[in-house]
Amino acid sequence: MPDRGNSGLLRILPLGMATALLLCLLPAVKASRQRQARGQAIIDSASDAIISIDSRQIILRANAAAARLFGHTPAGMRGMRLGHYILRDLRSLCNEDGEPPFEDIGQELRLTGRRATDYTLTGRRTDGAMFPLEGSLSSMQEDGHSVFTIIVRDISARKIVHEQLARSFSQLRELSSALQTIREEERKHIARELHDDLGQLLATLRVDLTLVRQHGDTTVPLQVLLHGMDGLLVTAITSLRRIASNLRPRALDEGGLYFALQKLRHDFLQRRAIHFELLADEADLVLDDARSTAIYRIVQEALTNIARHAEASHITIALHRIDSSLAITIQDDGRGIAEHDLEKATALGLLGMRERVWGLNGSIHIGADSELGGTRIEISLPMHAGAAEPALQ
Repeated sequence: MPDRGNSGLLRILPLGMATALLLCLLPAVKASRQRQARGQAIIDSASDAIISIDSRQIILRANAAAARLFGHTPAGMRGMRLGHYILRDLRSLCNEDGEPPFEDIGQELRLTGRRATDYTLTGRRTDGAMFPLEGSLSSMQEDGHSVFTIIVRDISARKIVHEQLARSFSQLRELSSALQTIREEERKHIARELHDDLGQLLATLRVDLTLVRQHGDTTVPLQVLLHGMDGLLVTAITSLRRIASNLRPRALDEGGLYFALQKLRHDFLQRRAIHFELLADEADLVLDDARSTAIYRIVQEALTNIARHAEASHITIALHRIDSSLAITIQDDGRGIAEHDLEKATALGLLGMRERVWGLNGSIHIGADSELGGTRIEISLPMHAGAAEPALQ
């Protein structure tokens, strides 16, 4: 049958011309209907759920897959509002008028290219069960009207896998934090044992050796031997203090974080001729032992990386309280760090720094320094009372 747009024209044409025109139009109409039938057949046989709606979001067509997905029939879905089956947000099932929460179809269903974890739609089956969806939206003109075609997929299984991976990641992070805690406690214990027991023993032995050297009846060769023994004892005491300090800096326990960082800077400058600025207020660094230890280790690891790789001539480390957070900036003018270096499996030092920061519920960014041309590390750590108590690291 010809469409309505040509019916008036046919009535005013002579019979012969109208018949000829009708014969010309019939193949085109037939071909159009055949194309529509083939398109509908393809939609009906598709494995993905496909729904066509008009500009008022009334469902015009739904294929068998869509009907199975929402627990209905294709005929039963026709004429229903799209919001009856697809909800954007569980917190707003209906607006004030009781209508589904769709107003701008282009805004609500712009999903193509989104990550699987970023789905923004929620499906609702006829039995009321909710499930996550992802999909895409396209539009076309039919008889001068806009028709929107929505292809949606149930991603419930993917969501479950994602949640399982998230739980595993969280458990691994908790395990890493616990292992860091155990390691730091062991370091503290060993350092204390070395300093208090072995250190005191060596110091007492040196005192006894000094008393022996003061005897007047010792021979010259014996005095030389005793002098050499004293030198060895001094070397042993110095090495023991260095080892104990590496395990657990006594400056942290004796003077707090500010004093420990000052000593770390002093020791670094003893080994390298470099311009090193430490910008901090002692009052800002009065922290609990967990945070003090973690921040000290972070700065220590950063200085180790600078010494090994950066070839820098200037280093600046700044620690300042900003509202309820502690901002830490570590920058140098060295060779800088490439993006691919940040993701290397062998970059355990950087990974350790990140884990320490994340263990304190903080954030960290490592990248190029636009000011000095080297590497810049920016860290923000929450210091307010509501922050979760971090593990020793």
